[in-house]
Amino acid sequence: MVILTASEINKSFGIDQILKGVSFHVEKGDRIGIVGDNGAGKTTLLSILAGESPADDGDVFFASGITIGYLRQRDNFQSRSTVYEEMLSLFTSLLEEETALAVLSQEIALRSATGDDVESMLHAYHDRSEAFAAKGGYRFRGEIDGILSSMAFPKEYYEKRIDTLSGGERTRLALASLLLQKPDLLLLDEPTNHLDIGTLKWLESFLATYNGTVAVVSHDRYFLDQIVTRIFEIEHRQLTVYEGNYSIYAEKKRQREESMLRSYENQQREIKRQEEMIRRFRQHGTEKLAKRARSREKRLDHIVQLDRPEGRGGPMKLVFKERYKSGTDVLSCSGLSKSFFGSDGTRVLFRNVALDIKRGERICMVGQNGIGKTTLLRILLGQADPDTGMVRIGHNVVFGYYDQEQQLLTENRTVIDELWEAHRLYTEGELRGILGRFLFRNDDVFKQISMLSGGEKARLSLLKLMLSGANVLVMDEPTNHLDIRSKEVFEDALLSYQGTLLIVSHDRYLLNKIPSKIIELSADGIESYLGGYDYYMEKKMSISSGKTHLADLSKSVTAISGSSSDPAVAMSKEQKQEDRRLAKAAEADRRRQEKELIALEEEIRTLEESLVSLEDSLCKEEIATDPAELTRLAEKIEAVKRSLDSNYERWIALQ
Repeated sequence: MVILTASEINKSFGIDQILKGVSFHVEKGDRIGIVGDNGAGKTTLLSILAGESPADDGDVFFASGITIGYLRQRDNFQSRSTVYEEMLSLFTSLLEEETALAVLSQEIALRSATGDDVESMLHAYHDRSEAFAAKGGYRFRGEIDGILSSMAFPKEYYEKRIDTLSGGERTRLALASLLLQKPDLLLLDEPTNHLDIGTLKWLESFLATYNGTVAVVSHDRYFLDQIVTRIFEIEHRQLTVYEGNYSIYAEKKRQREESMLRSYENQQREIKRQEEMIRRFRQHGTEKLAKRARSREKRLDHIVQLDRPEGRGGPMKLVFKERYKSGTDVLSCSGLSKSFFGSDGTRVLFRNVALDIKRGERICMVGQNGIGKTTLLRILLGQADPDTGMVRIGHNVVFGYYDQEQQLLTENRTVIDELWEAHRLYTEGELRGILGRFLFRNDDVFKQISMLSGGEKARLSLLKLMLSGANVLVMDEPTNHLDIRSKEVFEDALLSYQGTLLIVSHDRYLLNKIPSKIIELSADGIESYLGGYDYYMEKKMSISSGKTHLADLSKSVTAISGSSSDPAVAMSKEQKQEDRRLAKAAEADRRRQEKELIALEEEIRTLEESLVSLEDSLCKEEIATDPAELTRLAEKIEAVKRSLDSNYERWIALQ
């Protein structure tokens, strides 16, 4: 069922056209990812669909009765209410009915006590109570608690006023508010910013099973791979639809660009060949060859010439270099702890933090929101003091710091002045050339920093960091405001950097690509994991599984012995042997499941590739015109889909 149709949408701001002839349709249950460079028009398109910004031309049609929920990049909370009051305000009608039911219940009790006939009132109460339950009247408070908990709002935050929350907390609250409303169509603009990995995984699970339609603007490639089934790419003011997740889109786009360029180049070669033949025929001066030349000219005139595929524009050019090397021992700390004092008392952020960083290491730090990752970075940089412990900085260490809030930029300066302040030896022409490599061109260099977008501020901060020549780069969520192309350039620059990296990030693509080690910060210190994100998650699951197994084993021992005392004393020799046998059987079963999981994932990958190949075959002219071949292909596709569904169900069960 089509729930939304857009036809020939055009949108301009002044003389800049953002969207041109954009048309598409959205089916019920679609999971759509909207991608494109910063400034391509992704947010503009969402705003038009949400009815907040009119299109210059074109039409948008919605199916009857469709409800829309729109998550902006900046929330629009206006009230001075608390977190919980804001959530309750979404259920005004249920709260009014709840109060009415309570009043009716009291009236029934009073009249019953005086001997009045209350049978009709009891029937009315019963009917209203059932209607109240059907609308979720007995569930909505539990749903509020569940959503707030999933969005990392503990109970102590319920009474916090919204105007005291940080930007990230307000974003999470706006997302929680939207998810509670359960609209038919969710329009999400960068929902993954400010979410930690645990919350991201919860959001992915929620959206994957959401009983509605989702359209999401995101630069989080891992998130798009997990969630979306279609990609809308906005490029050169136009929209192109790709079926599949981000990885499939990236490959299809590469193939499409190569095919378009190859077709254009082949046609240009053929045109040149024909023009050369015409020139040679004319050179000979005979009537016969002149006729041939005219004939070829006519054929050439009737060729529909292909336009040269538009380039994507030069990406940001980023290279990190260290002016001189640091010593082998870059940074170490031990016994670090930090607490803060709030209206509700003292809360410990972390304790017992110990680190030993060597030259050339690429370390990424993860941890729950609010655990103190940014605070720890500032302590290591000497910008904040720990409650306990000490930090040692190695020989020749020069730090370069990227601040996720961009507070190191001076808001009332222009772009070029901000750069000039730190690098006085450069001429204006040299600085403009450098800024051009970071996509600040022409009058962009005279923009005031307060007027820059999040992506522009991120690029300027990275430029300052690149010019610093630091041999230790400390970065706090550096990819939050970068588009996908800029992220790829940034990641390549990090991989070629010879210095030391310490990065706080929840970008799982980056976490798979960059680190030699992941460290997880918790309230009790730091746990280290060699390798990238996938290995980190595998190791965490293995540790968690091991703890569960040990706990179950301990329960079995206690049950057998009838006491919680030392099992070596309580169990007989036979009981010990039986326990070892059970442990071995459990371990063998775990290994068998791991092998089955690996085999399943390979089978799923093969089936998905087969499905893509079969669906591509449907577009071939020789097949599209052969009904028998079409029927055979359709049956084969259905069989592959059934096999995929079966394998997915088994994979989920094993996970």
